[in-house]
Amino acid sequence: MKKNPRISQAEWEVMKVVWDRAPLTANEIVDELAGRNGWHHRTVRTMLNRLVKKGALRFRAEGKRYIYRPNIAKADCVTQEAQGFLDRVFGGSAAPMLVHFVKNAELSAEEIGELQRILEGRKEGS
Repeated sequence: MKKNPRISQAEWEVMKVVWDRAPLTANEIVDELAGRNGWHHRTVRTMLNRLVKKGALRFRAEGKRYIYRPNIAKADCVTQEAQGFLDRVFGGSAAPMLVHFVKNAELSAEEIGELQRILEGRKEGS
């Protein structure tokens, strides 16, 4: 797996908007995040610039507008973040993490069934 740049929690909010709706102008991103989070337009523009410098976003100029697209895949970032969390909190071991979440999360019957299917599939594939 390619190493993606480290993205802060606030930058994740920007990336989620871009991943979900790209291509977007800077103003569209600002409007979305200002409305949702109450962020000032300069804050959002600073994060856009930071994400471009980190290589997470790319843009092209169209006249005076900048059009943004993700430069990294959401799935890759989620995998990297999940692995970092697993390493930091559970010493890299998935089983204690799964046990913790299953014991402490409110799961519907459908979610429990899905977990059982996944585990059975892993058991059969091993």
